[in-house]
Amino acid sequence: MKLEIKSGVPLKFVKQPISWFKAFWKFSRPHTIIGTSLSVLALYLIAIAESGQSLFPSSSFFSPFSFLLPALLACLSGNVYIVGLNQLEDVDIDRINKPGLPLASGEFSRQQGVVIVVVMGILAIAIAALQSPYLLAMVSISLLIGTAYSLPPIRLKRFPFWASLCIFTVRGIIVNLGLFLHFQSQLATRHISYGDATRIPFVIPPSVWALTAFVVVFTFAIAIFKDVPDMEGDRQYNISTFTLKLGQKKVFYIACWVITASYVGMILAGFARLPGVNNPFLISTHLALLGILWLRSFQVDLGDKVSTSHFYQFIWKLFFLEYLLFPIACLIAPIAL
Repeated sequence: MKLEIKSGVPLKFVKQPISWFKAFWKFSRPHTIIGTSLSVLALYLIAIAESGQSLFPSSSFFSPFSFLLPALLACLSGNVYIVGLNQLEDVDIDRINKPGLPLASGEFSRQQGVVIVVVMGILAIAIAALQSPYLLAMVSISLLIGTAYSLPPIRLKRFPFWASLCIFTVRGIIVNLGLFLHFQSQLATRHISYGDATRIPFVIPPSVWALTAFVVVFTFAIAIFKDVPDMEGDRQYNISTFTLKLGQKKVFYIACWVITASYVGMILAGFARLPGVNNPFLISTHLALLGILWLRSFQVDLGDKVSTSHFYQFIWKLFFLEYLLFPIACLIAPIAL
């Protein structure tokens, strides 16, 4: 049974636009927005690097952004749909675990939340449909999985395995491969429009497979660790999580070792001379981040919700960094360090 939101008066966009936008920013879950934005930019840059084309072709300065920005808008809209739907279904739990979220605090009414989610979902599909079949497929599948994750009667988030599978399937496989194929198709179109006789082959290169594998493994760690700070609410509302089944300490170390496996895998790929990547840069940066991960892990107090929440945000920052460092490694591949 859903509890009524009793605290706060819903914000009105017309009367309180600044406060409304601040609440909307919280509603969008900023760490996921940043992650989505960086993934779009990263796959775009990797596609540019693999194609051998210029980032800013002299004949049309704005041409790269003609398909980068629509893809970004479609993905961000889809992101808000997914996290918003989850909040609509988790109001009661969030009043315990995340009371600052707009629906839990009463800054947004349930009706406002529904409108935002519906509009964002429609916008995501509409923009993607105008771009390419790859982007449309990527966005549609992501929204479908996001819906199944949160919405009854399926509500896969009730089951630890399926919840984790949803998260790393979307973040790891669907987003990376779908975005790369989309940008590759758009770059091929640009190639043709410039009268270039060459063609960009529709092949997913080893660099993208390596990034995809890294993100799949890494997001599994995010998926299992995200519930560590939220034990109380999950226990009260019978949400089965790995944390409740295995305990905080075990999940904490599993997450750390899973992330370690991600970094070690990328380091080994560098030593194996991963094509299309500046391997010395790849190896050195991932060795450094691996060391930082374990140094930071020693500072975590598992009995303190604030401490575990901060470490969860730290994991997201490492995730962000991957989407910055890996495309740089691709762009500077021709440079010998």
